[in-house]
Amino acid sequence: MVCGEQLEYLNRGLQVSCNYCGSQEQANIICPKGHYVCDNCHGREAYDQLVAELCKTDHPNPLGIALQLFDNPQLPMLGCEHAVIAAGALLVGLRNSRQLTVSDQMLDEALQRTRRQSLGGYCGLTGVCGVTVGIGAAFSVLLGAACPKDQETRQTMQVVGRVVQAIAELTGPCCCKAFVRVALQVAADACQEFWGISFLKTEGPACPYGKAHPHGCRGEQCPYKGHGDV
Repeated sequence: MVCGEQLEYLNRGLQVSCNYCGSQEQANIICPKGHYVCDNCHGREAYDQLVAELCKTDHPNPLGIALQLFDNPQLPMLGCEHAVIAAGALLVGLRNSRQLTVSDQMLDEALQRTRRQSLGGYCGLTGVCGVTVGIGAAFSVLLGAACPKDQETRQTMQVVGRVVQAIAELTGPCCCKAFVRVALQVAADACQEFWGISFLKTEGPACPYGKAHPHGCRGEQCPYKGHGDV
């Protein structure tokens, strides 16, 4: 965001200061020229635009909504803004399909939970992808999961486990857009299992973002490179 230089991923965190707001924190992802942008500053403008688009779309399919949001010019190729897309597209798709009640308060709660826990680059650093967090937050809100709960929390964690496994099969290198697509497929299967909800399929293009991937697209190894049916 500052100079466009390829970012460095560190094995050990460094104390850094955000170039925009001045906040100091420990970071594992930095610019080799010394620039640093905190997660709050990095995603603020994109977050506001994504939420605005989510509130306007009438698309009844979560995957279709996600593909629309991928074209937002403020959305980076990689980044935990994609976790917001995963959570928001699922909930708005459910609401638009009129098969489950999803209030504005439920949507806002899921997105806020996602933002608090989804941090840029931590898929590789901790093994917890932000897209997984977004799907978990959405199902937690839908099911009313919480630490004292039984079945609701179990079901949420089961979905998250399936999403983690599906995403793990697409790594090398990581691709947030592929992760969103596979996570929403897993989520759609869970909606069918829990509530008998079926989403009508929608036609979407094969992924057009390969050349923009800073770490190199997986190419023919990616199931979405030539896959138009979403």
